[in-house]
Amino acid sequence: MTSSPISVRLSPTASPRLVVLAETVVKAGETARASLRRRTSQEMLAKAPRDYQTEIDVAVERIIVDEMINAFPDYAIQGEEAVGNRTAGPDTPIIYIDPIDGTTNYAWGLPHFGMTIAIAEGGRLVAGVVYDAMQDELFSAERGGGAYLDGERIRCADVGDIENVLIGAGLPIPGQLKAVAEETYFDAIKRLMANTAGVRRLGSAALSIAYVACGRLDGFFEDGLSIHDFGASALMVEEAGGIVTRFSGAAVDGKGDILAASKVLHPWLKEGFRIKA
Repeated sequence: MTSSPISVRLSPTASPRLVVLAETVVKAGETARASLRRRTSQEMLAKAPRDYQTEIDVAVERIIVDEMINAFPDYAIQGEEAVGNRTAGPDTPIIYIDPIDGTTNYAWGLPHFGMTIAIAEGGRLVAGVVYDAMQDELFSAERGGGAYLDGERIRCADVGDIENVLIGAGLPIPGQLKAVAEETYFDAIKRLMANTAGVRRLGSAALSIAYVACGRLDGFFEDGLSIHDFGASALMVEEAGGIVTRFSGAAVDGKGDILAASKVLHPWLKEGFRIKA
């Protein structure tokens, strides 16, 4: 693991606020990394069918919440596990936390999950970090300041040759799809299988969307997400020159369907969700 100061892993113009987010998520990552193992069903809480929570989701969110309260005592907090949620006035910044994005991976001992913190002001995302604790990779972005991976500026891949793009997509559990019919969604996936270099379901939307920002994936889509999952990495895609919308192309409203891609690829992916007559 790197011993360099966190600032060298961010933009040269990173704000003190972004530094705090980065320091916090890396600190919290130590707990998650050290505790990764296969868990039994008796060790997990099912918040809903196939929607799991482990004791580490709660422990990591507590670490993050404590740091956020100390650094930003007047901010509202909205964590996915609701460990320390609090509201504030309508003009107050909101901190969104997903302590383990990819809990199913984590609960089964698969070493691919993201940890994410984002800040929104006036309903607009302004700063965020996503951390891969197993790879020790720190993604970060601030509005107007670009997107970075461990201190290096990142950009979406500008590949328009459909046969040579790699796409990430969520495979929904029953009841997850709300934005489109199941037939429409699975037709969109079949279209990818028939035309692209491949489709990947990695198990963490936060990391998958961050991968779009750095060019490891050319696009990504999934339904049933919340701003806790995608907020920080969606900002990264936009700062990396990409586009993030709903399946229809409409603006993202904070919960539901997400379609993230490079500018050249986004129209083609969106076309795959058009309802057939």
